[in-house]
Formats: sequence, structure tokens, C-alpha cells
Amino acid sequence: MEIERKYLVKTLPDHLEQYACKVIEQGYLNTNPVVRIRRSNDDYILTYKGKGMMVREEYNLPLNEEAFLHLKEKIDGRLIQKRRYLIPLAPKYTIELDVFEGDLAPLQLAEVEFETEEEANNFTPPEWFGEDVTFSGKYHNSQLSKLP
Repeated sequence: MEIERKYLVKTLPDHLEQYACKVIEQGYLNTNPVVRIRRSNDDYILTYKGKGMMVREEYNLPLNEEAFLHLKEKIDGRLIQKRRYLIPLAPKYTIELDVFEGDLAPLQLAEVEFETEEEANNFTPPEWFGEDVTFSGKYHNSQLSKLP
């Protein structure tokens, strides 16, 4: 199960270059259920996601570059391009800050994953986070891939 909260970003934190960064391309073969392909640096992944907003099933399977490139030609909608910064947050969390590129720029979203729903419900976001969009399907990447 994936348990996460998602936020718009008011202001980017200073010195992003100090954090680990992944260059991501992802596309959707289907959006109901969600079937996604992703290149994250040199890793290639096929993902299935179940229904839900804050809590939903997620299964990841490895792909190779050849399979990714083959499936990339079959995606519906746009190929999403973004940089994901991994920012530590005490006591045990990691903020995944997505800075979208291409025609989705200047969109910026921050996600935090949790071990339990209770942790997610009790989470207090950092000051630089904006509106909580966890329960808005509008900001799921599968929906962003469909925008004109």
C-alpha cells in the first residue's frame, strides 16, 4: 500500500542542488486502472496503481531500457518530464519534490509517504508547502498526462 500526502509548493527551498535528484520521464498506458511506465535516471519501471487518493495499492515491476522505449511509443496523452528532489525531513520522512518541465512547467508538487494512515493524518507540513491537494485527483500524474 502506498500512503502519501501531496501538496502544491509555495516557494522552493534554497539550495536544491544539495539534494539527490532524479530525472524522470513517465507515461501512462492506461489511467483506470493506472498502468505507468517510468524512467528514473537509469532505472526503468512498470507500475500498477489501484483506486484511491491518500491510500492505494501500488505494484512496481522492473523493465529494461528496450522495453521502456517500446512501451513509450504506446502511451496515451503526454509524456511527463520532471526532476524529483529527495529532501530529508525529520524525524524519518523524505519529501519528494517534483519540479515539472516542458508544458507542465512551472508546476511543483511535494509528496511525503507514510507507514500508516495515522501518521499521514497527523502530519504537519513544512512552511514552504502550499495547498494540500491529496484528495484532488486533478494533481495525480495520470490526470496531468491527459491535460491539453
